[in-house]
Amino acid sequence: MQQLDLQVIDKALQWVADGHDVWLCTVLSTYGSAPRAPGALLIARADGAHVGSLSGGCVEEEFLASLAQGDLQAPAQIIRYGETDDDRRRLRLPCGGVLQVLVEHHRPSEAWREHLLTLQAALQGQRRLLRRVDLTTGEAELLPDQGGKQTRICGEQAEIRIGPALRLLLAGVSPVAQACASFARALGCEVIACDPREEMHGMLIEGIEVQPVLPSVFIEAGGCHESTAVVALTHDPRIDDLALMEAVRTPAFYIGAMGSRQTSAKRAERLQRVGGLSAEQIERIHMPIGLDLGSKTPAEIALSVMADVLRVYRGKSRDAL
Repeated sequence: MQQLDLQVIDKALQWVADGHDVWLCTVLSTYGSAPRAPGALLIARADGAHVGSLSGGCVEEEFLASLAQGDLQAPAQIIRYGETDDDRRRLRLPCGGVLQVLVEHHRPSEAWREHLLTLQAALQGQRRLLRRVDLTTGEAELLPDQGGKQTRICGEQAEIRIGPALRLLLAGVSPVAQACASFARALGCEVIACDPREEMHGMLIEGIEVQPVLPSVFIEAGGCHESTAVVALTHDPRIDDLALMEAVRTPAFYIGAMGSRQTSAKRAERLQRVGGLSAEQIERIHMPIGLDLGSKTPAEIALSVMADVLRVYRGKSRDAL
């Protein structure tokens, strides 16, 4: 997911402001088993300082060693890691994995800073962009995204789709919500928690302060984009139902509410009767939320919720599991 990549862009902006050359790496494709998906980012300086991840460690070490030797000076080039038997032994990539990585060398300039600012806004906002890099000159442009593969190579150009960081919106705070936040942060998600109850004011979840507003108010103000998962986990209809009524009117890719099948059936009837939701809108809501793992504890329920969020995000049907 993309929260780590947002940290990459933030750090790149800081280093450019400080006058550093930077190397921006993007995973273009993976073959076999690979820890990071296409589109994953890493930023580095010549002295080895870096933020982000390409493989979980082994490829980063190889890349930084090349950088320390003064290699990788071209404006843009594609490096393949794990392609040979020697690579696989040295890099310890699992299951014969191969990574194809775009490496760009950028010197500090106002144009590069503006480019990074636009990338930052795309990751923070609601607009998806297509980043096109000329593999000969290293020139990069940003265009409206018309959909397609996350990354691809077209002749002498590499194309990477940039979009909002995957956002987990916790509609209310509960033990399950807190466990969800922990899993979500480990997965690299942006986490936002909203709860208007007085006892939740000033509360921190995974270092993030709970916003003291109704989740429905946050959602109505534009708090959901197409990479947002809204999860209602409080069992309080005053919080959960209002959040669901607003969420189904947004492009959020996942909307779910905790409760038994009986509770979910009553909620669906209530949302239709009181909230005026259509059958199609109610169908968008995952009720009961999560995968049926036989979960009992808050942590187990949170695991089932985040697994289901990830399943939908990756486009997997339940039958495919």
